Amino acid sequence: MALKSSPGKGGTLYHAIFGSPSKTSVANPSFPSAAFSAHTAECPGTAGFLQASSSFEVKDSSGKVCIIADLTVAFSVEYKSNGQKEFAHFFLPQNATVEPQSSCGEGNTSHPVLVLGFGTGHSLSLNFSEYADKYQVGELVFRYNLSDATLFHNSTAGEMRRMSHKTIIQAYMGTKYRCISSKHVNMKNVNITFSNVTLEAYITNGTLSINKTECAEDMVSTTAVVPTTPKQTTSQVPTTSPAPTASPPNPAVGKYNVTGPNGTCVLAYMGLQLNITYLKKDDKFGLDLLNFIPHNTTSSGTCDNTSAFLNLTFEKTRVIFHFALNASTEKFFLRGVNVSTTLPSEAKVPKFEASNNSMSELRATVGNSYKCSAEENLQVTDKALVNVFDVQIQVFKIDGDKFGAVEECQLDENNMLIPIIVGAALAGLVLIVLIAYLIGRKRSHAGYQTI
Repeated sequence: MALKSSPGKGGTLYHAIFGSPSKTSVANPSFPSAAFSAHTAECPGTAGFLQASSSFEVKDSSGKVCIIADLTVAFSVEYKSNGQKEFAHFFLPQNATVEPQSSCGEGNTSHPVLVLGFGTGHSLSLNFSEYADKYQVGELVFRYNLSDATLFHNSTAGEMRRMSHKTIIQAYMGTKYRCISSKHVNMKNVNITFSNVTLEAYITNGTLSINKTECAEDMVSTTAVVPTTPKQTTSQVPTTSPAPTASPPNPAVGKYNVTGPNGTCVLAYMGLQLNITYLKKDDKFGLDLLNFIPHNTTSSGTCDNTSAFLNLTFEKTRVIFHFALNASTEKFFLRGVNVSTTLPSEAKVPKFEASNNSMSELRATVGNSYKCSAEENLQVTDKALVNVFDVQIQVFKIDGDKFGAVEECQLDENNMLIPIIVGAALAGLVLIVLIAYLIGRKRSHAGYQTI
């Protein structure tokens, strides 16, 4: 179904174009087959219209289902028409088909992918990947054809466009991902909104799991502002946002490492603090602030040539750091952080989980170590921060369990630059005063005459 917009009294009128429901399959046995069904649901944000919520399956060559997806997708695309900015609003139609590029993946050589084609050359791809005990839609790719006059009326550019985005859609292996709430993906000139989503990849028994991983939006519908400098463990506060009052102590610095097939692959010194905003049973917000105690923290992990995981567990809390290698620049960096913990008993939802797998922090050249004395706030979600203190870390190439040459963080460089600037300013001020004094002294001598 597509929505065409046109000016009307009191605002914009939307015209719905419905595609016919169909059941499709891929004939080539080397490609996965696809089954399709559809039902309709009210379109959020466009009251009075229906949008298609469609079900898709991907099967391997033996007919075994590996991906199931039931989802509603709305698109908003900005384009140029005769020099003017226009917007096309449309949904993933009922007659979308699973394209032959869809695949169940083959071991370590390729990952599962669901490619949905519709209209005149448009497609939406969900590229799955797995790490640790979870799977995720690692990359979302939207291709659209601006020469399609049905959607893009009088488009100036009649060309194919490709947009991609790293997503945070993820679930535990062996569970289905469920998210009724709307999840927005913003890209250049394109906004995509997912809702009523149920999907699962890496399926082994041919059907959706009865166990599910719910999205954070469904568990907590109210958004809170997380302060970058947390103040106290739990606070009784109004429903807008936490209002902490007292500064907590900094966490002690712990020493952690991960050993791989070729020796130490992760060496990390840091103080670790977890800051979570949560909804309480009385619909107010609380802050849970947890300092990791090094001698009560257990560390583990794995690594290969291009990625490394550092798992830190303290009591009922676990933080997983995912490091990656950029081979072209020969730099390592923090790609993702996964957090799971049990909140205080007053929390409306006691179990808390959050993750972010599109980060680019703690970056340094392979063979060197990243160091930062200043506090750094790693934002996992809008409700979860991981704060690191006095961090020094090195990944992949480590010689003799010792840190290599240090690469300072920008915060430390700025902190060093400030006293230099202040010192230089004071020196300049002293110099100006001295010059003014000498000039004044010379003029006073010039006022006397010899008798």
